Amino acid sequence: MPTRGMDKALLGQILFFDKMLSHGGGLNCAGCHNPDKAFIDDRITPANGVVSQGDNPNKYGKRNSPTMLYAKYAPDFHFDEKNQEYVGGQFWDGRAKNLTEQAGMPPLDPNEMAMPSKLEVANRLYSLPMYQQFFTQFYGEAVWDSYEGVYAAMEDAIATFQTQKKLLAPFDSKYDLFLNKKVQLNELEEKGRILFFDKSQTNCSSCHQLQNHSMHKEETFSNYRYYNLGVPSNPKLIEVNGFSEDFIDLGLYENPNVNRDENQKGKFKTPTLRNVEMTAPYMHNGVFKELKTVLLFLDSYNNPARIINPETGKPWQKPEFAPTIAHNKLKAKPLSDEDILALEAFLKTLTDNRYQK
Repeated sequence: MPTRGMDKALLGQILFFDKMLSHGGGLNCAGCHNPDKAFIDDRITPANGVVSQGDNPNKYGKRNSPTMLYAKYAPDFHFDEKNQEYVGGQFWDGRAKNLTEQAGMPPLDPNEMAMPSKLEVANRLYSLPMYQQFFTQFYGEAVWDSYEGVYAAMEDAIATFQTQKKLLAPFDSKYDLFLNKKVQLNELEEKGRILFFDKSQTNCSSCHQLQNHSMHKEETFSNYRYYNLGVPSNPKLIEVNGFSEDFIDLGLYENPNVNRDENQKGKFKTPTLRNVEMTAPYMHNGVFKELKTVLLFLDSYNNPARIINPETGKPWQKPEFAPTIAHNKLKAKPLSDEDILALEAFLKTLTDNRYQK
C-alpha cells in the first residue's frame, strides 16, 4: 500500500539526512550541505570551513563544499565540440556526470562518509523496515535482487530530492522579485546589475550567465564551463590534509572523462552565484573569506592599483597553477572602488528569501 504523503523526493530527503550512510554513523549529506546555511558546510572544525571534515574526523576533503542549491540546472557532463570546452557535471571537476552519479560518490569516499562498499550500504538500508517498505514501493520487489540495484535506487532517490524539491531552486531572491516587477533595486544594486551584464565593462557575465538574455527568470549565474582563474593555494587546506607545501590541485584534469588532456589542468567549474553572499569561503579551495576579496582579486588582473590582498595585508600570492589561466575571460576594464561595492551589492540581491538577513 502506498504511504500517504510519501513520494520518491521525500524518500531522497530522508536519505539525505540519514547518518547511517556513513561508516561510523557520524555524518550525513547535510553535514557538508546544511540546508539552514545555503547547503554549505558550516561546521566548526580545524579546517575553518575551507574543506569538509569526514566521518573519520582525521580526514578532510581537498576542495570546498559547494552549495547544492540550483545544482539541477547543470547539464550532464559533456564536451562542447563547437567551443572546444567541457561543460556541466557535478563537483568542481565534473567527475559525476549528473546528480544521480553525484549522489553515489560521497558514501564511498574514504575522506567523506567512508562506507567500505555498495554492499554494506545496501545491507544497512535493508536492515530498516522503513527503507524496505519505501524502496519496494518506488522501485519494486526486484530492487532487492542485487546490492547494485539498491545502491542505484538510493542514488536515484537523492537525485530526485534535488531535482523536484522547490526548496533547492526557489528563485525568490530580491533579484527575482525585481524581475517580476515586485520590487526595485536600490541605486547601488542597479549599478551593479548593469555592470555585471555589460561585457564592455566587466567580464562577469562571460562566465556567470547561462541564459541568452539578462532578464531571464531562471538565470543561475553560471555557464557550467571550466576555467583557471589563477587562484592561489590555500595553506589551511594544505595543513589539514597534510599535503606538501607545493601541492597543486589539477582540477578538471583529474576527471577521468577528459582523458588526461594537459590543457584541462588547473580548471574548475564555474559555480553558481545564487546565494553567494552565504557561501563563504570562496573558490575551489576556500582561499578567500570575503566576497569583496574575490572581486578585488579578479580586478587585480586589469587594475595595477589592486596589489594587496586585504585579508592578508600582503600582495596576492602566485597562482596555484599558472599555465592555463583564462586571461581572455579575465580581461576587462579596471574597476573603481565604487564599482566593486556596486557589484557586491548586486550579488547580495541573489540571496534566496529564506537566507536573507
